[in-house]
Amino acid sequence: MRKDRLYLYTFLAITILFVLIGGVAAKYFVQLSAEQMLDTKLMSSKREAKEVALLVGSLFEAEISKEKIREQVQQSIQNTHNGTSFVSIMDWSGNRVCYPDITLVGTSISKETSEGFTMNSEINPSDFYELITNNPTSNQKEILSLTPVPNSDWIVAAYANTGKIASRLKNIRNRFYTIFSIMGFVIVLSSVITVRLIGSLYEKQLERKNEALETEVIGLAKLNSDLGEYQKRVSENLSMQRQLDSQQRTKEKTTAKETGKKRILTYLRNELLSIAIEEIAYIYTENTITYVVDFNGKKSTTNSSLDELYSGLDSSFFYRANRQFIIAISAIEKIIRYGNNQLKIVVSPNSEVDIIIGKNKAAEFKQWLNL
Repeated sequence: MRKDRLYLYTFLAITILFVLIGGVAAKYFVQLSAEQMLDTKLMSSKREAKEVALLVGSLFEAEISKEKIREQVQQSIQNTHNGTSFVSIMDWSGNRVCYPDITLVGTSISKETSEGFTMNSEINPSDFYELITNNPTSNQKEILSLTPVPNSDWIVAAYANTGKIASRLKNIRNRFYTIFSIMGFVIVLSSVITVRLIGSLYEKQLERKNEALETEVIGLAKLNSDLGEYQKRVSENLSMQRQLDSQQRTKEKTTAKETGKKRILTYLRNELLSIAIEEIAYIYTENTITYVVDFNGKKSTTNSSLDELYSGLDSSFFYRANRQFIIAISAIEKIIRYGNNQLKIVVSPNSEVDIIIGKNKAAEFKQWLNL
C-alpha cells in the first residue's frame, strides 16, 4: 500500500513539473515559430510589392495608358484577398486604384482603421504576432509595406489577412501542444516505470541482504547457544574440580593442563598479587604492557608476554582471540557480528578495548566453542 502511494505521488509530481515546464516551453516555442513564419511572410510580401511596383512602373515607362494598366492589374489581383496575403494599388491621396475586392475600388483608406499605414512605418514580427494574438477572431486586412510605383503617382500596398494568419497560428499552437502532451505522457509514464523498476531492484537487493543477515543472525544465535552450553560445562567442571581439590589435593584432576600453572604473579602498583587461574577473565597487551583482569574488574600487570602466559593456560578454558587478547570462556557474555565475517566478543567485566576475532580465526573460534 505504501509503495503504491509512493508511485502515485511520484506520478503526480512528475506530471505537475512537466505541465509547468512544458507549458512555459510550449508557449515560448509557439511564439518563436510564429514569429519566424511572420518574418518570412513580411519579407515575401515586401518582395512581392516591390516586384509588382517595378512591373507596373515598366508599363508606365512604355507609355501605356493608365486606364489600360489599371484594368490589367485589376484582372491580375482579382479575388486574391481570400488568401493570407495580397497586394493592391492606391494613389497618393489614399484612394484604392486596384483592389482584389472590386467593390472597394475607388474608395479611400480610412486613417482610423488599421490600414492607416504610412510610407515610413515598419512592422516587425514581434509586433505583428502581438497584433494577431490580441485580435485572433478579427478578419481585418493589415498593410505590411508600401512601395511607390516608378513613373507614376501610384503606390503598391502589401496586405496581410490577419484572420487567415491567426487560423494558421492556431493550427501551429495546437500541433505544439499535441506534441508536448504526447511527449509528456511518454516521459511521465517512462519515469514512473523506471522508478518502479529501480524500486523493485532495490527491494530485491534489500531482501537478499535481509536473508543474508537472517542467516548470520541464526548463526550467531547458535554460536551464543553453544557458548552458553560450553560455559555451563566449564562451570560444572570447575565445581567438580573444587570438590576434588578439597577431598584429595595429592591427586589434582583439574580442568587445567597437568603441566599448567595454577596461579599467575602480577603487580598492582608496588604490590605483588598472586591471581588464581580460574579468577582471570581476560589478559591483553597495550603499549607493550601486559594486563591481567579478574572477574571483579581488578586490573594488574605482569612481566610475562601473552605467548608465555597462553602456553601455561588450559586451552579448554582460555582462547587466544588475537595478538592482543586472551579470553576466558567464563568471561564471554555474547558474540556479535562485526564487519566483514568478523566477530566481536563482549566480555564481563567490560573491556575498554574491542575484542575482535578476524575472519581467518572465526571458524577456529566456533570449533573451540563446540569442544
